[in-house]
Amino acid sequence: MALRVGVIGGGQLARMMVPAALELGIDIRVLAEGPGMSAGIAATAEGDYHDAETVLAFARDVDVVTFDHEHVPQDVLRALVDAGVPVRPGPEPLAVAQDKITMRRRLSELGLPVPDWAVVHDQDELRAFLGDHGGRAVVKTARGGYDGKGVRVVSDASGADDWFTAIAEAGGGQALLVEELVPFTRELAQSVARRPSGEVVAWPLVETVQQDGVCAEVFAPAPDSAGRIADLTESIAVRIAEELGVTGVLAVELFQTADERILINELAMRPHNTGHWTIDGATTSQFEQHLRAVLDLPLGATGMHAPSAVMINVLGGPADGDLAARYPGALAAFPEAKYHFYGKAPRPGRKIGHVTVVGDDVDDVVYRARAAAAHFDD
Repeated sequence: MALRVGVIGGGQLARMMVPAALELGIDIRVLAEGPGMSAGIAATAEGDYHDAETVLAFARDVDVVTFDHEHVPQDVLRALVDAGVPVRPGPEPLAVAQDKITMRRRLSELGLPVPDWAVVHDQDELRAFLGDHGGRAVVKTARGGYDGKGVRVVSDASGADDWFTAIAEAGGGQALLVEELVPFTRELAQSVARRPSGEVVAWPLVETVQQDGVCAEVFAPAPDSAGRIADLTESIAVRIAEELGVTGVLAVELFQTADERILINELAMRPHNTGHWTIDGATTSQFEQHLRAVLDLPLGATGMHAPSAVMINVLGGPADGDLAARYPGALAAFPEAKYHFYGKAPRPGRKIGHVTVVGDDVDDVVYRARAAAAHFDD
């Protein structure tokens, strides 16, 4: 009988697990939020992942449960564990990924490098932090933010008044996270994978470029990072995976400062946009690796097929017409590019797909990847 993996969430990450599962002969099943999801091709159930009975019914016929996102509530995760379902990653590490304040506390307890931060409940506490940090800071909602949502730069204590009002109305002692505005020179991402029996592997460090809070470009390996920087980021990611007991892929987003300090920005305990280049650029993609890891199978090699790989996200897509109308021109002009689309309708700012090019000369690879992706933007 085939190994059976259940994925909660029907987004593009679940969709990109499907080819890897087919190649390994894994029976992959998806609990999608509704019809028309990116991973609908593998959806065996539809329902609300907030509802424990729905999730338990889905999990009844799989060997392990994993996730397309980190938003499944803790009570649902605990219900799965109590029912004897292997949940990977488990409730404890996911609790760190689900709440930015918990994340900062835990990383600080481990002595890992993070920006200066504080928990703030009102305008007075935010004003005090601003006064100690040059008058500007980054405020984040503790839960739910992604792709630039739930994050804003403020230079006045009134800059988060709407969020303070919302958490006061919600009750329950909620708060906001405020962090120093890091004077970074570039953003980096380090992905690793860990299996329950303890094996950990790492991919090359990558450099990322953000556009309006959304990842737009990824360069593998990160330029000028060999040696100390790459060694440091790998050691940070491996320690987080081991200390928190992460199972599966872990992506650690990082800042590099002018004086070459490395600070942790965010964590994702699942395949991540910054690792999509591995589908075409690495011996083992992050999606295959995630499946191996959650099933506690030996992990694959993480070396690159060529000296350089560049991934460009297609953000928004065509203003007129559909994607298919753009295929002939793009595929003819750049036959060496690999095109991945997520079954999503074009919409301003929306991640609808990505393009990856690999090769020997980084400047040529960057040009070709950008030009290939440009066929799908207006």
